[in-house]
Formats: sequence, C-alpha cells, structure tokens
Amino acid sequence: MKLSIRAGLPLRQRVAVTGRARLSSTAVHSPEHRMVMPPGFNSKAAQCTRLTTSEPPRAPVQHESPCTSTMPPGFKAQVGRLDTFELPDKVTGSKGDMALGKALVGAWRRDGIIQIAMNDKQRKLWDEAKAASHRFFRKPHAEKAACVDSQSYSGYIASGEEVTDGIADYSEIFTITKDLDMAEPRVRAKWPCHGPCPWPDIEMKEPMTRYNENLGLEGEKLLQLAEFGLGVTPGSLTRHTRDGWHHARVLRFPPRNATNGKGKEGRGIGSHTDYGLLVISAQDDVGGLFIRRPSQDEKFANWEKSAAGLKEDDEGWVYIPPVEGTHTVILGDMMQYLTRNYLTATPHKVGLNTRERFALAYFHEPSFQAVLKPLEGGCGGLPAEPSTAETTEGVHYGTHFTNMFLRNYPDRITTQRLKAENRYSLLSTPELRTMGALPVLA
Repeated sequence: MKLSIRAGLPLRQRVAVTGRARLSSTAVHSPEHRMVMPPGFNSKAAQCTRLTTSEPPRAPVQHESPCTSTMPPGFKAQVGRLDTFELPDKVTGSKGDMALGKALVGAWRRDGIIQIAMNDKQRKLWDEAKAASHRFFRKPHAEKAACVDSQSYSGYIASGEEVTDGIADYSEIFTITKDLDMAEPRVRAKWPCHGPCPWPDIEMKEPMTRYNENLGLEGEKLLQLAEFGLGVTPGSLTRHTRDGWHHARVLRFPPRNATNGKGKEGRGIGSHTDYGLLVISAQDDVGGLFIRRPSQDEKFANWEKSAAGLKEDDEGWVYIPPVEGTHTVILGDMMQYLTRNYLTATPHKVGLNTRERFALAYFHEPSFQAVLKPLEGGCGGLPAEPSTAETTEGVHYGTHFTNMFLRNYPDRITTQRLKAENRYSLLSTPELRTMGALPVLA
C-alpha cells in the first residue's frame, strides 16, 4: 500500500503567483494524483516532494521507492513529500512575492519544512563546499583537532564531543561563526563567542565562505517573503539581521557500524530545535534527517526550557529523503518567539545510515546584540498570548546562543575560558544589547 500524496488545500487555492516567483511541485504523480497548477507555475520532475498528512507514522517499506530506500535502518517514520519553491532573483513586493510569501508560511505551518530549488550558481557552490568538506574530514585527526579557537565556538568538533540532552552525538563537525581577527574591538573586549574561525587552509575557507555568503542572500529573501506571508510590516524580521550572527555547521556522520562507541547506537544527532530564525541545509544522497510536523499537542519554548531530547523515541517522526539540487529550510526558536507560536521551531534529529553522510547547515540569525520581542499585528491575526518575563523584556539573542553552546559543549576549551574569564556576565551590559554598538576600549 502506497503512502497518500494529498495536499491540505488544492494548490490553486493556496497560491497564485506571477511567472517570476514560482512554486514548483516536484513530485512525479500518477494521473489521479496530478494537481492543477495555476498560471505562472512551473512543475518539475523529481521525487519525494509532498509531505503526506493522511496516514499515521509507520515502518518504512524499503522496496517501495528510492525515497524509503535511503532511510537509515532501525527507524520507523512516515516519508516526507515536500513543496519545492523557486525564489525570485530579487524580492520587490510584487503580487507574486506576496503570494509566494503566503505559500511559504502555509507550508511551514503545515509541514514544518520546505524545499528551495538551487539555482545553477548555488549548485556549483554546493559542489565546491561539499568537496572541501570531504577533503577536511579526510585529514588526520591531529590536523583537524588543531582547528579550535578558545574564544569563539568555531572550528572542529570531534565525533562524541557534542552533547544533546546529556547524550554524546556521533556527528563530526566544523563550525563556522563570524570570523573576527584578534584586533577587532569585540574580540579585544572579550565578548562571549567572538573570535577567529580557525580555518585549516585556504582550500576550506574560500569555498565555504562563498557558499555561506550566497546562503545569506537566500536567507534575507526568505525573511522578506515571510513578512508578506505573515502580514507584518516589511522589515519586521529583517531589521533584526543587520550584522546577523550567521554561522554554519559542516557535518559528517559516520556509518552506523563505524562509530567510536561514545553515543547511542544509530543516533547521529539527538532531537532538538535550533536557536535562531532559519536553518538552510543541503545534504548528499545518503539520508538521515527526520523532523516533527507542527502540532497543537506538542508545546515547547526552547528559550525558556531546553527542548533537547523532545519526543526522540516517540512515534510521529517524518523522514526527509535527499532530493538533489534543493535546500531544505526549517524554522528556529526566535521565529517561533517573534510570531507568538504562529510559526514554530521544527524539532529534528539525524540517524546514522549504512554509509557515511555529509551535510551543511547554515543558520540565518539575528544580530548577537538583538533583543527580540514578539511582532505586533499580522501572524494570522492570532490574539497576543499572555505576557511573560520573556515577552515583556524580550529575548537577548546573544544570551540564547551562548546558553545553547554552553549546554552542548560543557568540556570545550571555549566553555572553560568563557567561565574562567567571567565573559558570561558581559551579556547583560548595555553595549551587548544595543545593535551596532561597539565596546569602548581603554
């Protein structure tokens, strides 16, 4: 019995756009499943693109399709079939942009995740970044382990070093945060998490920098479109990303039969939500990503209490198979907070497969100094929820980010130095909570 391919509303009722901003349904449907496309839309042939909503989670049938055959062994999950969107070259506020924004927000509310078609330039940049990732992780351990900075959380993270909900993860990571040299005023003032990125060589730095800069442009487009979809004033989201604390995690997952024994069998990264606005990811052809769809029955607020380990072993997970030439985009904690839970952060986890897997996750974030408060108006017309200390005083993104890294890397040299030099106390100072402010150095 095949999984249902059923859209919540007929596609022609959800969105109507001009030819410049197109939503492409990338599923290969039989005639009875083919959806009517509105004028200006472009349907492309691919597989595994609509997130099914009509059947409960169940064990995958490995022989049904290439989608299920890539699922890591030992997992039971529904297979996601996602909308794939094609972004315009520039967001201008046209009718097409507004319709596309509504479609994006609708897909996030329904599925918790969307796919964005890469353009030709992005495909090239991803191929170059992926090749650089392979080269880095093939280096001897001593060379990789030397790529650590004691001031920022940039650099190498060995398999078993990251901790999610008290359990070691098997992911091997190179983290890229804002690359600030030692003379930079914020570094000299010992602001938490600020410092250089310890690149191993120029062959890693250049392709990763080019790719992440391009993803930054995509992140801004998505926020601009989301503002239209939410019905809020333009700039309501993007004003927080001036000098955004954008960063990335270059990831390698070992085969499930070739781990170092420090973590939990079959688990690459435990269940969690991410901390900022958007997470734009690319993965190779080896599957491993699982998400949970938005649910009124599952409440969490990761800025108040950690959501790590949320429902990790429960039913209800959706497997997101790799689709070549696409980015996936999920939402983070700050998008949930800003929209008063109209949009929610997407819980996700990674399972280990029978082959090693490579991926890159880019985080499009507010400024480290931003103090965020829920948006006024829009957001589906939902009434404001009762005020809490967080909604009254706002959430300081720099503190939220620092807390996440302290919890994930309790033994890292960066954590030890941050505590020893009492850098955490600086997070409460006015200059660290005023966007654009720089420290006054003696």
